[in-house]
Amino acid sequence: MHRYDRYVLSQYLLFFGFFALILVTVFWINRAVGLFDQLIGDGQSAMVFLEFTALILPTLIRTVMPISVFGAVAYVTNRLSRESEMTVMQAVGSSSWRLARPAFALGLVAALMMAILTNVLRPASLAQLDLREAEVAQNVTARLLKEGSFMHPDENVTFYIRQIDPDGTLRDLYLSDRRDPAREVIYNSAEAYLVRSGDRASLVMVDGIAQQLNRNTRTMSVTQFADFSYDISSMMSGSDGSGTNLRALPTLDLIFRADDYIGTDGITEGRLVEELHQRFAWATICLAVAMVAYSTLTLGSYSRFGLWPQALGGFVFLIMLEVLRGAVSSPVLKNADLWPLLYVPTLIGLALSGVFMTLAGRPVRILLAGIGLARLPEEAADAGAT
Repeated sequence: MHRYDRYVLSQYLLFFGFFALILVTVFWINRAVGLFDQLIGDGQSAMVFLEFTALILPTLIRTVMPISVFGAVAYVTNRLSRESEMTVMQAVGSSSWRLARPAFALGLVAALMMAILTNVLRPASLAQLDLREAEVAQNVTARLLKEGSFMHPDENVTFYIRQIDPDGTLRDLYLSDRRDPAREVIYNSAEAYLVRSGDRASLVMVDGIAQQLNRNTRTMSVTQFADFSYDISSMMSGSDGSGTNLRALPTLDLIFRADDYIGTDGITEGRLVEELHQRFAWATICLAVAMVAYSTLTLGSYSRFGLWPQALGGFVFLIMLEVLRGAVSSPVLKNADLWPLLYVPTLIGLALSGVFMTLAGRPVRILLAGIGLARLPEEAADAGAT
């Protein structure tokens, strides 16, 4: 590459990494707060929390990468224009197309990174995340066995244990079940034991009473029992890992084993094709975003105040492309044969950048004169003289 191209590309990469780091940190903190409350509140350790937050990083990076590409190209291009570096290059004969090389190279680098992320790293992280979520959901001990505090494993269930012996015996248990609007039951027992049988979990209460309130008849009945088994399997929230998560499937499986998944777990051909092509569409959009950011800033003349109006216009185009990317998914979900629609935002972005760079190299008046719709100043003067 030309020395100028290498210099500009290094600046693009530097600020691309900076913006990506800032945005990923902001999104990660926002997501981590909710995970912290959920996991630590369920009795999980800090290591489980760190593992879960690490597994969601590929998804967060995928989300912020196009924005980071746009921010890096817009910021560096604006600075080069403000410091007259681009003006000097244009003065020695470099066209807008020639100066677009570094932005195009950054788009290719970001597209390659995005392709690796969406086709390798993200599916692997989501598969591991599903596995760990299933393990945590099955860990009833971590969710329920916490002595000395009221717990709510379900929205209408309250659970309390005064003491847990070293052998696992639960002492002085209180359980309130309000899931049935017409009936509320309160269980109290001197002892209780947690019993697992495959995927089912039961709470065996010994030497206790059950108080049942019938809201329809407004009557209460009290039953004393020597032992009573209470099924708590329904309180274990989360996936059991038995379903198929399309997002976690390797790309090669989506290509060569599509027939094995279509029709299972509610997976349709449209969903599978949409997931497959979205992984490549995320990569191609990075190239389009880089070119739109650069080409938008080439419009207009030099200003010592920078090119922030053009940058704002480019950001508007970025939002429009994102909205369009969301709109083209619905038709593909209904009809898999419409998968080329997923690449329309990329094509529109590249076409817009081509138009903008053409306008930057040849002003509108020159273009109109070329097709006979306007006259250049010299032609107008000659016509007036005759």
